[in-house]
Amino acid sequence: MDNNLKQSLNQNLNQYEILGEVADGRRLTDEEAVFLLKEGDLLAIGAASDTVRRRRFPDTATFIIDRNINYTNICTSKCRFCAFYRDKEDPEAYLLSNDQIFKKIEETLTLEGTQIMLQGGLHPDLKIDYYEDLLRNIKERYPITIHSFGAPEVAYIAQISDVTVDEALRRLHEAGLDSLPGAGAEILVDHYRQAVSPNKISAERWLEVMEQAHNLGIESTATMMMGGPDSIEDRVEHMSKVRRLQDKTGGFRAFISWVYQPGYTELGGKIVSTRAYLKTLAVSRLFFDNVDHIQGSWVTQGKEIGQLTLSFGADDLGSIMIEENVVRATGIAYAMSKDEMVRIIQATGKRAARRNTVYEVIERF
Repeated sequence: MDNNLKQSLNQNLNQYEILGEVADGRRLTDEEAVFLLKEGDLLAIGAASDTVRRRRFPDTATFIIDRNINYTNICTSKCRFCAFYRDKEDPEAYLLSNDQIFKKIEETLTLEGTQIMLQGGLHPDLKIDYYEDLLRNIKERYPITIHSFGAPEVAYIAQISDVTVDEALRRLHEAGLDSLPGAGAEILVDHYRQAVSPNKISAERWLEVMEQAHNLGIESTATMMMGGPDSIEDRVEHMSKVRRLQDKTGGFRAFISWVYQPGYTELGGKIVSTRAYLKTLAVSRLFFDNVDHIQGSWVTQGKEIGQLTLSFGADDLGSIMIEENVVRATGIAYAMSKDEMVRIIQATGKRAARRNTVYEVIERF
């Protein structure tokens, strides 16, 4: 037998053994995840991930109605993959007033939104008192969940306010912060972070902030940005670090992988292929045996690929995104309505359900 053919057959045999065992409940190793991402068959991996997904979530896929409120675009981090940030002196720099934020929240509630994500930059003049006052003012006025501030924002607020991260988290939580998004994770490998966001916190620091939040009862999501100078090994190392922390704290509600958009950014580069995105999504469902929810991304991939994710391990399609500015700044702009989201989910043979931040179903269709 030809050696190349023999090697190919051995790899396929290994692939199906791995997929079968993992679908039956064995934990996928880092080395196996790298192998599947590099050599595995997309449809075979997708089928295995769908089997695992069906075991946890047999017939329902969920979404949430929320709003990203980018309260400022002023940021000292200046990440090379970001087209949204501005220097403080830039004529396009802004900081929303409380009244502007309140108006956006009122619009969100009118559209059945249950959650807001306050996301901005690392603003050099906004110390923790500002955030405490803002959170309290929101909670006094509106019945809304505040799922806001990534780990880099929390660490920066603590630093410029001369308090510990633990104290910052406690004070923000007491003021009204409900949970943290996975923002600022990108790839949790420091040689990558030095290349794309050298002014942002290290991988270890991101994990430390999340661990402290979880220990205080503040749950979060975890994200991964695919694209730029990351390798397959980097992506698996990122997932492995998240999984190890989840073993320790159990504080991650969901894992969300999304694709970096190079338009108008300093970093530039090519967009990750749909094939690579779907394979990574499917492997993440197999890899995260300790994270309940895997979210598909239609915001960066479009509605059709977002719909496909529900056959590659995803059980949730995130938000209809009443407002989104960071991805839009790269030249990518997709829009979604509640009716469209329901139709997209139902077309896959699943029942659509609207959820809240903690994945409780509040409406079925």
